[in-house]
Amino acid sequence: MSNITVIIPAYNEEQSIAHVVNDIPKNIVKHIIVVNNNSTDNTASKASDAGAIVLLEKRMGYGYACLKGMEYIAKQKLDPEIIVFIDGDYSDYPEQITELISPILNQNYDFVIGSRNNPELEKGAMTPQQVFGNWLATSLMKIMFKASFTDLGPFRAIKYSSLLALNMQDKTYGWTVEMQLKALKANLKYTEIPVKYRKRIGVSKVSGTIKGTIFAGIKILSWIFKYSFK
Repeated sequence: MSNITVIIPAYNEEQSIAHVVNDIPKNIVKHIIVVNNNSTDNTASKASDAGAIVLLEKRMGYGYACLKGMEYIAKQKLDPEIIVFIDGDYSDYPEQITELISPILNQNYDFVIGSRNNPELEKGAMTPQQVFGNWLATSLMKIMFKASFTDLGPFRAIKYSSLLALNMQDKTYGWTVEMQLKALKANLKYTEIPVKYRKRIGVSKVSGTIKGTIFAGIKILSWIFKYSFK
């Protein structure tokens, strides 16, 4: 078993969270941490029953949940080699963690994004605003930073030491783009691999609402322009 820890932020994912936990390859993952982001359903109990470590983060926000998971790792001195982030909605394929971490283990990459920008994207799995938002954000990063990212996908793996060095700060929608921008600034060796992506179970809390879409878009663009002037 490799020393790999998976962090799964989850808000009201009682229908999907056990599927995500169960499909994670246990032969390579040592710890599975589900951060219950103040859910009002049975997300926590479903995750616990599936065998995950369950934490509670009452402050609402994707970044808050990710930071809670990192805080637990530090306090418990788990000292993983690699951290994998994956959503709790079962849109990603957890079994692809093996492929996701391969460039880190075998080619000494620091950071790997699971890109949904490929023919294996299930029709209707991403909303038009998600597709446009990803295109806009990655195009701006290409123009401003010469980046080669094609996606802001939440399914990602990073060396734990590299993640700590990034000093992540964003508490809400900007977490993923912050990580990518800081990785560019830190000259981390990064790559993408194509991953499968299906329609999520339940309704998206971001792209599924007008408010979520607008706030996510503003946050992502603000991070990009902030870093373009640094």
